[in-house]
Amino acid sequence: MAAMMSFPPQRYHYFLVLDFEATCDKPQIHPQEIIEFPILKLNGRTMEIESTFHMYVQPVVHPQLTPFCTELTGIIQAMVDGQPSLQQVLERVDEWMAKEGLLDPNVKSIFVTCGDWDLKVMLPGQCQYLGLPVADYFKQWINLKKAYSFAMGCWPKNGLLDMNKGLSLQHIGRPHSGIDDCKNIANIMKTLAYRGFIFKQTSKPF
Repeated sequence: MAAMMSFPPQRYHYFLVLDFEATCDKPQIHPQEIIEFPILKLNGRTMEIESTFHMYVQPVVHPQLTPFCTELTGIIQAMVDGQPSLQQVLERVDEWMAKEGLLDPNVKSIFVTCGDWDLKVMLPGQCQYLGLPVADYFKQWINLKKAYSFAMGCWPKNGLLDMNKGLSLQHIGRPHSGIDDCKNIANIMKTLAYRGFIFKQTSKPF
């Protein structure tokens, strides 16, 4: 058996890869609402996926998805109709975090997103609109675009497509599918880690 390639230890036990999809249109609709909520739990020692959280969310302000939204995300009306509300999904996330041991104060984990929009704009904005609290674990994260630019010395203008290209990786699945985007983020992170990159928080404290 080939020995597993080793890389420097990361600062976190787990990375929680997150990529929302939300209601959208041209021109943009307000408020936008999360319709896909995927998280991949990545082991910080192996950079392998250990667990997946994946739910679709029923939008309430604009319950009807636009053709633009379906074309962009691949999410059709039947995938969100009758699904839990954001409040219910956030409760399920918390249950999953507890079950996975991520709420243990001795376990260091951090969310990872492609850009700052998911946790700086989308989640806090929708929670504010709905009068919901934002859990503390959503308040610090790693922006993969920033991490990639520190590692590679260039900014990935086209996000995941540029990062995959820059690392000679095949794109996984469908662009703008939340769960597929998470798989691409995880693959990019693993590749950078094996090149010796140490991931650090990029968000500023709220």
